Amino acid sequence: MRSAGQFPPIVLTATDHDRLSGLVETVADGAPDVYDYLSTELTRAVVVGAGKIAPTVVTMGARVTFRDERTRQERTVTLVYPQEADIAAGQVSVLTPIGAALIGVAEGQSITWYTRQGEAKTLTVLQVAHPLQGGGVVPPV
Repeated sequence: MRSAGQFPPIVLTATDHDRLSGLVETVADGAPDVYDYLSTELTRAVVVGAGKIAPTVVTMGARVTFRDERTRQERTVTLVYPQEADIAAGQVSVLTPIGAALIGVAEGQSITWYTRQGEAKTLTVLQVAHPLQGGGVVPPV
């Protein structure tokens, strides 16, 4: 059952929403769990222009520090499209359960998602940094 704590409001840029809406269809057969989760997130997301999204919201290309609330372990990853994914370099695809859970969540918010084994995990976004045009990362305020 979904509760407000499990699924906080999420915000996506129009560009991210459009690209993800097309991309999610590519995993419908191969990863139905991710397809179901991300499709639901895209449906419930508030969509805004790129210039209107708060700097504390996870967008594509953002570097995100989050905490697993069960283990208390913190991790920093960059949320990327599948072709850019590289777990060893900390680049997590939005088409993974954890990537789908992070997109659109803001600093301080927690979200519960389910691993491919069906285990519930709750993550809290601690910090978000966005890429600069031409390289680098915009530091959090």
